[in-house]
Parts: sequence; C-alpha cells; structure tokens
Amino acid sequence: MDMDSASSVVLQALTQATSQDTAVLKPAEEQLRQWETQPGFYSVLLNIFNNHMLDVNVRWLAVLYFKNGIDRYWRRVAPHALSEEEKMSLRAGLITNFNEPVNQIATQIAVLIAKVARLDCPRQWPELIPILLESVKGQDGLQQHRALLTFYHVTKTLASKRLAQDKRLFQDLASGIYSFACSLWSHHTDCFLQQIYARDEAAALSSLERTLLSLKVLRKLTVHGFQEPQQNMEVMGFLNAVFERLKQFLECCRQVGPDSTCREKLEKTIILYTKVLLDFLEYHPCAFIPLIQRSLEFAVSYVFTPAGEGVTFERFIVQCMNLIKMIVKNDAYKPAKNIDDSKPESLEAHRIKTAFFTHPTLTEIGRRLVSHYFLLTEEELAMWEEDPESFAVEETGGDSWKYSLRPCTEVLFLDIFHNYSQTLTPVLLEMVQNLQGPTSVEDPVQLLMKDAVYNAVGLAAYELFDNVDFDQWFKNQLLGELQVSHHRYKLIRRRVIWLIGQWISVKFKSDLRPLLYEVILSLMQDPDLVVRIETATTLKLTVDDFEFRTEQFLPYLESIFGLLFQLLQQVTECDTKMQVLHVISCVIERVNIQIRPYVGCLVQYLPLLWKQSEEHNMLRCAILTTLIHLVQGLGAESKNLYPFLLPVIQLSTDVSQPPHVYLLEDGLELWLVTLENSPAITPELLRIFQNMSALLELSSENLRTCFQIVNAYIYLSATEFLQNYAEALCRSFCDLLKDITNEGQVQVLKVVEIALKVSPILGAHMFQPLLPAVFRGIVDGERYPVVMSTYLGIMGRVLLQNSSFFSSLLTQMASECNQEMDQLLGSVIEMWVDRMDNITQPERRKLSSLALLSLLPSDNSVIQDKFCGIINICVEALHDVMTEDPDTGTFKDCMLMSHFEEPKLSDDEEPPTEQDKRKKLLALEDPVHSVSLQQFVYEKLKAQQAMMGDQGFGVLMETVDTEIVRQLQEFLQGL
Repeated sequence: MDMDSASSVVLQALTQATSQDTAVLKPAEEQLRQWETQPGFYSVLLNIFNNHMLDVNVRWLAVLYFKNGIDRYWRRVAPHALSEEEKMSLRAGLITNFNEPVNQIATQIAVLIAKVARLDCPRQWPELIPILLESVKGQDGLQQHRALLTFYHVTKTLASKRLAQDKRLFQDLASGIYSFACSLWSHHTDCFLQQIYARDEAAALSSLERTLLSLKVLRKLTVHGFQEPQQNMEVMGFLNAVFERLKQFLECCRQVGPDSTCREKLEKTIILYTKVLLDFLEYHPCAFIPLIQRSLEFAVSYVFTPAGEGVTFERFIVQCMNLIKMIVKNDAYKPAKNIDDSKPESLEAHRIKTAFFTHPTLTEIGRRLVSHYFLLTEEELAMWEEDPESFAVEETGGDSWKYSLRPCTEVLFLDIFHNYSQTLTPVLLEMVQNLQGPTSVEDPVQLLMKDAVYNAVGLAAYELFDNVDFDQWFKNQLLGELQVSHHRYKLIRRRVIWLIGQWISVKFKSDLRPLLYEVILSLMQDPDLVVRIETATTLKLTVDDFEFRTEQFLPYLESIFGLLFQLLQQVTECDTKMQVLHVISCVIERVNIQIRPYVGCLVQYLPLLWKQSEEHNMLRCAILTTLIHLVQGLGAESKNLYPFLLPVIQLSTDVSQPPHVYLLEDGLELWLVTLENSPAITPELLRIFQNMSALLELSSENLRTCFQIVNAYIYLSATEFLQNYAEALCRSFCDLLKDITNEGQVQVLKVVEIALKVSPILGAHMFQPLLPAVFRGIVDGERYPVVMSTYLGIMGRVLLQNSSFFSSLLTQMASECNQEMDQLLGSVIEMWVDRMDNITQPERRKLSSLALLSLLPSDNSVIQDKFCGIINICVEALHDVMTEDPDTGTFKDCMLMSHFEEPKLSDDEEPPTEQDKRKKLLALEDPVHSVSLQQFVYEKLKAQQAMMGDQGFGVLMETVDTEIVRQLQEFLQGL
C-alpha cells in the first residue's frame, strides 16, 4: 500500500490505542503489534510524530512504538531486522528539524536518537554530531534548545559504552568537540548571569536551561573522554573554573531568594557542578590531586564556617560532605605501610591533606559536626511526635548517605574520626565531660546537645575502645539517665539505650548483662513509643551478641517476651512490625526450647497478622522467618500449629501463585524445619508435596533445600510417601539428571540412597527406572569419584538388602548389553574393587564390604575368580572400622550401635529434632551399624570353606596376598 493510506490506517490504530475503553484499546494494540515487523511501519511512525498538527497523545504513542522498535529490530542480526535502506531514511528524518514544540515528546525523541547513535555512531551515521553542533549554534531559540537536548542524550549514551574500541571512539569525539562544548557552556552561563541580575527572569530561565544542558554534556566529556585528563589544559581549566562558577551561582541564590522562578533550576545546576567534581574524583583520583586543596577549602568553608550561611541548601551540603569524605577516604591518597613503597602521587596527595587538616581545622570540623549537624532538627522532633514509627525506623542503610543529610553527616564523622582519631578523641571526650550528670529538662538546647554527643560516642564506639571505660560509665552515669522519667527526657532515654546497643559488641562486661535486662524490661514499658522501639532493637543486639548467655536471660524471658508481643500489636506500620518480628525471631532462636511456655499469645496472633499483610510481601517474609524459629523452638509440639502453618507453606511454595516470587526461599526453609520437627505424618502434610514437581522443574538455587525436603519425607514416613509420590519424583529426577552438575547428580542420587536405606524393598521397586543408569555408571567406571562413590552406595544397598532385585537387575542389564550374566557380574565386582578408593565415607566403605561378602558362599567360578579382590576390600574396611581395646588387646567394630541413648546436652547445644531421633532409630536397624563386620567375614569364610572343603578352600585362599591373609587372621583371632 502507498505511504498515505498506510499512514491513515496506522494513525487510526494509534488513536484507538490511546482510548480509555479496553474494547477499543485491546484490538488496536494487537493490530500495532502485528505491524511492528512490517517494512515501512517505522517510516509511518516518524511521519506521525513529526506532524505537530496531530493529537499529542497519539504522537507520544508513536514515539514509544518507534523507541521499542529500535531495541528489537534495529540491529542487523535481529530477527525481522529493518532494512539498511529504511534505516538510512529514518536516520535522515530524525535530524531534519529540531523544532518539536512539546517538551516531553522532545525528550523522548532525543532519547530515541541516542539509542540509534549507540548502535550506528560514528560508522553508519557520521553526519549526526556535525549536524547537532551546527544546530546548537543556530539563532532559533527552540531549535537550539532541542539540538542541545539531543546532543546531551547522545553524549550520555556514547559515554556509557564500555568496550575498549568504543571508549577510544568516544575519546576521539571528546577531543574534537571539547573546546566547542566549553565555549557553549561559558556563553550560556554568562548570558544567564547578566539576565538574572537584569531581572529578566524569563530570559534567564531559558539561558539557565541551556547552561544546565551544556554542563551535562561537559560532565560526560570531562569524566569519560580523556585517558590522561591531567595533561589536557582545557580539561583542567574547566575543572578550575567550576569552583569560580559555583561561587557565582551560590551568590546568585542569595540574591534571588527562595521564591524566584529560577530557584529550582539554580539549585539543580549547583548540584550538577558538584557532581562534575565528585565524578572526576571517582574516575581519575590521580588527575584530581591538583584540585584537592581547592576542593577542601571550598567544601569546608561552605559547610563548616559562616561563609555558607544563607546560601547553602541541604542537597549542596550533602554533596560537599561527600567530597570531603571521598578525599579523606581515598586509598590512592594514602601512603603505603612502608613509606618507600608509596607512589609519588600518593605522597603528594597525603602531603596536601596533612597540610590542610591541621589540629585547629580538624577540631573545628569535629565540633561543628556534632554540635551543629548532629542536633535533631525541628522537622525530626515534629516527626517524633506526629509519626513516631517513621521516626524510629528511619532508613539509614545502603546508599542513603549519598542523598540525605543525617546519614551523610554520620558517615563523614566516622571517616574523619577513623582517619584522625588521635586529634578527635580528646575533642569528643571533652564534649562528654562537659555534659556529666543529668541535664535539666527545662533546657532543651542542652538536651539536644547531649543527644548529639552521645550519638557521636555510639558511632565511634570501635575507635574509642581504648579511651572509654564503658562499664564504669554505664554504671555511674548512663543508668542514672535512664531513671529520669520526665517526658522531655525521652530524647536521652532513647539515645542512651541506643548507645548501649552500639557498645554491646565492642566492650560490655558479661556480668553487667542482668542489669541491662532490668533496664530493657523497664524501658519496654516506657510511655514513649520511639523509646520502646529503640529498646527492642538494643535487645536484639544484646541477644545476638557473642557473649550472650541464656541462663542470665531466662529470669527476664517471660516478661520481656510478653512486652515484645505487646509492641508488635501496638505498632501499625509494615516496617515497624517487621523490625519487631526480627527481634522476636532473634530471641526465640537464641533461647530455643526455653521459649515454649511463652509463645501462646504469639501463635494466636500470627494468623491474623498473616491475613492482614496480604499486600506486604516483605512483612510476610518476616512472619515466615519467625515461624521457622518458632517451629525449631517448639519441636514436636509444633504439630499444634499445622492448621495455620501448612496453608502458609502451601501458598509460599506454590509456583502458580504470584507471591511465591518473594516467599519461596523462606517458605521452603519453613517446610523443611516443619518436617524435621514433625512427630508423625498427617494427610495434610503429605498433600503439600504436590507443590514439589513444579519446584524441581525450576531447578534453581533452591534445589538443595528441595532435596532435603524429600529426604525429610522419606525419614518421616517412607511407605506412604513413596507409594504416593515416588513415581512422579522418579520422572522429575530422570529429567534433572539429563542436564545437571556432578554436585547436583550426587544430591539426586543421595535421595535414592536414603530411600533404599529406609525401605530397601519399596525403595528399589519405586526408583527402578533410575537404577540401570547407576549400574551402567559402575560398569563403565564413572570418572568422577564422588558420583562413583554414590553409585556404589546405591548398588551396595540393593545387593545387601534386596538381593532378589539385584539378580533381576543383572538379568535385565545382561540382555541390554548382550552379555553373559556372569561376565557382567564379574565386571561389576572388578570395578568395585578397583574404585574402592573413591569411597571416603567409612559407612559406605563398610557397606561395600558387607555387600560383596553377601555374594559368598558361592560355587560360581566368576565370584571365586574375584575372591582375592573381595578379601582385599574386607581387610581395608576392617582397618577402617576396628578399634583395639587397650585392656584386652582384642578388636571390636566401632560402628556398631547397640541402643538408643538420649545425649546429655550443655545449655548452648541444640536439642535433637524429631528427625535426628528418626535417623538414630533407623541406624540401629541398618546393617552397617547392627552387623559386626568381623563376625560377618568370619561366618562367610566358614560357609565358603564348608561348601568347597578344606582343600579347595585352601587353594582359593592362596590367591590372596600373604600379608593380607596375615592381617585378616589378626582381626579374626578370638572368634
């Protein structure tokens, strides 16, 4: 069809696709999707969005479809790729006129041009940059702005390419256009400053917009465009000019005041200047050395002296502090441990820093950080009153120091304190000294100051280790502060309990713990919510600490646990509930079974919380974690939770339910723990296993837990479980074994081995389809030792505990391989003897010798032929398992277990789970632990002798090495 009729059809579809009515919208979207791969479609879209007469929404949609098309069909190798001819005409059409009237669409077109440039520049599109530069110089205001906008997006995209060749291309581009970019930026900056002081706000705003865009271009060129920027006069000239411009723009902020129409863009530009410095420092620390002095002088004067008053704003202060921090912390600026190994530039940087950070300067910075920046602000205090939960759970982790003032000042304080602790420790200790004793509740300034100083002592706990006797301070000063119950003193109560949390793992005497638990118990009942939440957090740090002793905590457990539970109910925000749940989990985990008497209330509340948190997956994860610890603490009693627990596991591990994306990992952990602690199988517990086959198909990093769950079911109730699920499981395993690592193969095969151990008859029958591969692996001499060892473990179980099945397997394999049965049996025994060294576990080594001995007595010539090898293996295994009784000089089999004894546990050891007990009982019946190898060898040799007669047996024994015979006799003496 010709271009015009194509345009009108596409235009109609796009118009319908902007409709609010889904009946109109859906078919239109489908139609557009089908056209995506049609030749000419993108040319039509280009005509549509370049036509300013059309509806804005339709043009917007046309740009989006075009942009998505670049990602999918622009590369030459893409399926349905665009033809070179069409791409050529599209490239030309994109840069004919920079006159898009609508801002948002102009930005989208600029991004779209940059996407094409990323793929085609400079080779297929050499004219792009020259045309952009030409248009940027133009007189037409709109055209100039749109070209500059595009120039920025293209530069940004090309700067982000990381291959060596692309970097070189970008460096070529940068050196070609750098002078032009600098003069462009200078020109627009000067225009702006003239216009703003002439009070021509509209013109000033338009110039400022261009200043911002040209500065964005320069930032990318400066940071990514030069390999050795310090050798380029223009680059260093520009960076030095940044300081001058920053001063001018900050002064301009003071002049125009907070209500100017330019204010927002002004602040944006100031931040962009600081980003140029920060980026350059990050990417070129050595080239930055000549700028260290200026940067420190600039940042410190604006942030820590009166120079900044009236001109600085929060985001600018954050940037300046980050600049100081990155210079202080930079490894490139530190001499090596051995001074002679240092690079000259490191020594130079270190010299500049040392000259700048004099004793007075450091003292002033340290004091100002604490006494000015650490003070709680009016907004923060208002937030404490109006929204205590948000105040208490303020996010300070991750990268927040890059953007928010409080975490930023704290991080800067820590870095400066760490690097200059000798100077700053006395400063901080003096501030503490000045605040000894209780502070008057009538003196809000002093209260805030004490809060700030205590904050500093908490942050610097590790640095102050040698200079503060925390135990004395706790007893003589801090305990007293916590007794002051006035509501205005809550600032200090909250800060002191936080402070103790910071010091717990640094220095806190063990025998002071009970005193601390008394404090926690009383503060968990504080009238102020923030104090209660902070106290819970300190409790977690205390319980989580290496020095925690359960017996010290037990007297307080009931009351504190009750108060924690109350707090969990009182708080309403999702984040706070999660935080309190983490504390509860931590307590349950540490006191383990001692928690049993006190969890009733929690057990009743969790189902309600689970129901309410349907929209909040992270809170649900916290509930799952709590349940994991709860089940471990309850042991067999956890069966009372099944009505709630099992549906939770069911939902969390069902891959057809959307929440599984968040809940799966914790859900699987909970499922496993539930099985390990289950006293007996229930129909519901068995039914959840229906979720497993889909999980095995995912074969993700959770596979190991899945196998542990399968094993737990086998231990719990092999017969019912295998009868219900082994067939499906066997299918999953066969699929898995096709493409899985050796490590994964071993995991799968271990499940089969456990099934055979627990239930030799049913296990062999149920996993029959997997066994021929194991048999073949043994005969072919599988070359991975761990896999071979597992194969032999499986075959050993079958041979020893289900010999009729072994015979039928041998028959089946013989007909498959077209071999005599005896011949095949001979190969198996030979390989077994040969690869015995692959088996490292003593249990499997003993099992192998029992299994091979079980072939005796035999008149089969093949078995007699391999007799020598069988005896060699038995003697090796006897060396593994026999221990000598020093009193009687006789040997006994150390793997024998006679009865089940409850182990005596120390306080910190975890009691055995129900599954541990099941494994123990199973071991008592396992031939490895119930048959004496010594006795078994003796009986089998006796029987072989009886079958063959003394003379024949004598000939057979002569095939065995005499030294081996001697060792054998030594082991068998006294039988």
